[in-house]
Amino acid sequence: MFTYLIALLQVRIHQARTAPTRGASAVEWVIITAIIAGVALGLATLIKGLVEGKSAEIGSTFGGGGGSNGGGIGQ
Repeated sequence: MFTYLIALLQVRIHQARTAPTRGASAVEWVIITAIIAGVALGLATLIKGLVEGKSAEIGSTFGGGGGSNGGGIGQ
């Protein structure tokens, strides 16, 4: 019985060592994640710049907005 278990374990170890690798390794996942994060950061920066530009354009078109003269309802 003990000999059988040792032989079975040796077969399993051999299969694990000679099996073809499947999927991405940890290093590849880190690289893929870094690329995706870089693209997301670039898009966020681009969108932020576009929004700030349009905000400044709207502010200059309407003369700075509502102002602070206290002209609310009920005055």
